[in-house]
Amino acid sequence: MLDITVRTENSERHVRPSAQELEGLVRRIGAGGDNFLVLQRVPDLPDVFAQVWHEHGGEYAVEHRDASGYFEATAGEPATVVAVLVGWARRESGWDGRLAWSRLDAGPAREVPPLDLADDERRELEGRVREVLAAGYASRADLAEVAEDYLVTGDRRPVSRHQARALADRLWLERVAEQESWQGETDPERLARAFARLDAGGIVAREHFTCCRTCGNAEIGDEAGPGARGFVYFHAQSTEAAGHGLTLHYGGFDDSAATTAAVGTEVVAALEAEGLAADWNGDPGRAITVTPLEWRRRLVG
Repeated sequence: MLDITVRTENSERHVRPSAQELEGLVRRIGAGGDNFLVLQRVPDLPDVFAQVWHEHGGEYAVEHRDASGYFEATAGEPATVVAVLVGWARRESGWDGRLAWSRLDAGPAREVPPLDLADDERRELEGRVREVLAAGYASRADLAEVAEDYLVTGDRRPVSRHQARALADRLWLERVAEQESWQGETDPERLARAFARLDAGGIVAREHFTCCRTCGNAEIGDEAGPGARGFVYFHAQSTEAAGHGLTLHYGGFDDSAATTAAVGTEVVAALEAEGLAADWNGDPGRAITVTPLEWRRRLVG
């Protein structure tokens, strides 16, 4: 797997694709509404990306940006583009040597005025942004939206869009630096693997799904494919409280107590197979709690 995310013009998002999957995306683009790919590192880093644009019958326009500058090049064949982008994703030495690059003028950096906030408002705002960061599911764009909107009251908007982006990026990079000290696999990664196993086995499993249980129960059925027997999920409020144990909601799509209990048993087994502890007494009317749990979810973006 490549440590990147790939976004397409038609709003697809591919997290950690294989080199073969990336090649398929490069060879696919060219039709109207599906002309470009944007590649970002995992975790995403401000002003670091690669991208490619293509129209059928034309050359491929390739760009990349990092601390050294912003560059563009063209390629005639998709195989060359794939080799360049895979090399960029893997950070291979000399990855950019396959194309003749020209420097692009990105213009002067925007000057962002400092936040005009009282100390208590600043602490409250940064505290909220850090809470969202700690949950681990937000992108940099999501985080900037939180920063811009959190202190809005009536006609007062004390944080501009550019100030919000600057604040979000600063705290994002702090979290990226912090997680570099994390060793080995984390509990959220074990949880994700358990959910993937359940999802493949006919139990719809969704992380950080909707805002609350009411919305989750109302919308989980829309996620079900053919043959799905039941579901398990945790919502955003549960994520934010995960340091005290993560609450999982589950059930059967036939609404029977027997199916719900069977789904609960499968969920607990999947969690325990990944080394996670589940607190549940077998009662289909009681939620499953994953505890103890150290919530260290690595950022993606």
